Amino acid sequence: MSHGWFDEEAGPIVRPYAMTRGRTRGTVDHPLDLIALVTAKTGDQEGAAGTGSDLTDRELAPEHAEIMRRCRRTTESVAELATGLDLPVGVVRVLISDLLDAGLVRVSRPVPASQLQDDSTLREVIDGLRAL
Repeated sequence: MSHGWFDEEAGPIVRPYAMTRGRTRGTVDHPLDLIALVTAKTGDQEGAAGTGSDLTDRELAPEHAEIMRRCRRTTESVAELATGLDLPVGVVRVLISDLLDAGLVRVSRPVPASQLQDDSTLREVIDGLRAL
């Protein structure tokens, strides 16, 4: 029997708030930018699994495990993970935060625009290289 609110072709549905246990923000000090790069840590890196975190490889939720699998293959941005997992960015940020807290991933944050070199410095470098 089909109800008006249920689409039988949709298959099993897990609401995003169930994946994050109702959390809308992770515990990371700074918000994760869309272009922040996520890399899975290997077992021999400092801070990897087994550091007393509350997530171990066997206890990972399917979404956490998928992020780990994708980031072991190649470094991916937060936006790429959200697209690849077909999840809202906010949910992916919370899941990445969980993995960061567990010491299972490393995140490389982009350099803020205020810390980038100004155009005049770059022009001087280019002019210097041309002079060689």
